[in-house]
Amino acid sequence: MVQTQNKLFDDLAKLATGAAGTLHGVKAELEGVVRQRVERLLANMDLVTREEFEAVKAMAVEARRENEALKARLDALDGKSDV
Repeated sequence: MVQTQNKLFDDLAKLATGAAGTLHGVKAELEGVVRQRVERLLANMDLVTREEFEAVKAMAVEARRENEALKARLDALDGKSDV
């Protein structure tokens, strides 16, 4: 009877180990499928890359600086013509 119980516990342990391995495989496959779908969704959204964003941001900062300099110059010229 003790040997039968040991065999039963051994079989249950093997079953649990096999189930854990199967669940790990399913998890890895599911992660792969989700990753592919998210990548496809993002590719279809026509988003800009970080590099493109940073380049346009730098251009905007420079344009603002130039605009402020030109405004100051115009204000100075307007001040001279009023005198």
